[in-house]
Amino acid sequence: MTLLSLLEPVSVSPVLFAVLTGVAVISGTVDAIAGGGGLIMMPVLIATGLPPHCVLGTNKLQSILGTSVATWRFRRAGLLSLRGGLPFAALSLLGAVAGALLIRRIDAHALGLLVPMLLIGVALYTVLSRRMEDHDAPPRLGPGAYAPVVAGIGFYDGFFGPGAGQFYAASLVSLRGMGLTRAMGLTKLINVASNLGSLIVFASGGEVLWLLGLTMGLGAMTGALIGSRLATRHGAAVIRPLLVTVSLLLTAKLIWAWFTA
Repeated sequence: MTLLSLLEPVSVSPVLFAVLTGVAVISGTVDAIAGGGGLIMMPVLIATGLPPHCVLGTNKLQSILGTSVATWRFRRAGLLSLRGGLPFAALSLLGAVAGALLIRRIDAHALGLLVPMLLIGVALYTVLSRRMEDHDAPPRLGPGAYAPVVAGIGFYDGFFGPGAGQFYAASLVSLRGMGLTRAMGLTKLINVASNLGSLIVFASGGEVLWLLGLTMGLGAMTGALIGSRLATRHGAAVIRPLLVTVSLLLTAKLIWAWFTA
């Protein structure tokens, strides 16, 4: 057995490498601005016919690379405090590990109907709430009370995934009183951690196509540089409409998938 076969046990054509890397640039750009890059990436990966478990694991690898770049950009722009965010990141990582372990044993079909309902709520909150702006507000929950929320979203990210970025951002704005742009910065850090937790589980089961994931990751990193630059420069003016759009598109996709499964 060669090193190449260990890294890429499933055959992937060079054309597919190029196509998926190009898609990763687009999804990475969207994800850096408002989250929800998986709305673009996951259907394309599934359409390739790759094994479903490899799709999940490989997507986590490319996602963590792109999200790491976005995190660095928000940090560099002074919109992210590592000291305040790392405890939440640790909780999301632990939650994601638990969620990824559980997804191997539980059928997620029923969850596919609940998630769109949650996403509709996120979209409506984004549209209607005056608090989804860049102005900080008094928090409704302290760090300790918010801890189960971030761990729960991390669990969801490991178990299912779509929309986790929107859930992180909306909860930080509504429950922690953060302005939208700062909330997106912290969302990126927390999302890196939950992606890492999921990746550890999938990698331990040999469910990651490393060469493909790393190549796609380069595309995601490129997109993240573009998207985070737009987000940090224009703030809520660009984040808010894209967050609503991504939430509604993801909702429609998940509802369609649930009824046609």
